[in-house]
Amino acid sequence: MKIVATNRKARRDYTILEAIDAGIALRGNEVKSLRTMNCSLDESFGRIENNELFLYNMHIPEFAKSSYFKSDPKRVRKLLVHKKEIKRLIGLTVQKGCTLVPLKVYFSDRGIAKIELALAKGKQIQDKRRKIKEDIVKRETERSLKRFYKKRR
Repeated sequence: MKIVATNRKARRDYTILEAIDAGIALRGNEVKSLRTMNCSLDESFGRIENNELFLYNMHIPEFAKSSYFKSDPKRVRKLLVHKKEIKRLIGLTVQKGCTLVPLKVYFSDRGIAKIELALAKGKQIQDKRRKIKEDIVKRETERSLKRFYKKRR
């Protein structure tokens, strides 16, 4: 598995409830651009329309060496998912505050472009602050334990 891009903001701003893998319907020059590790998932999101799953605001710049066919870098892209999963996601996204957020874009072992999409719920500011405090306390305890064991040797 070759990871092209990750969305670091997603794990900070959202609570991840569940993750699914989906294929992406891409055009030729978009695949070539992805293979050169050019992609941005910032501010992108998934939406279900007419029982189909679409990805908005994913930026794939045009391939530099493409000659005549150039597509819009932020065009809406269809995601390839089974109908059962789409129906299940419809029920889950109707809940208040749930959204579909991309976590990473990667190439599978067979060379197919895929995206890991997460069902997520937005975090409150208090939750973010609490998480930062917990991380700081955890880091400090690890440092103190490290010093303690260092002195005993």
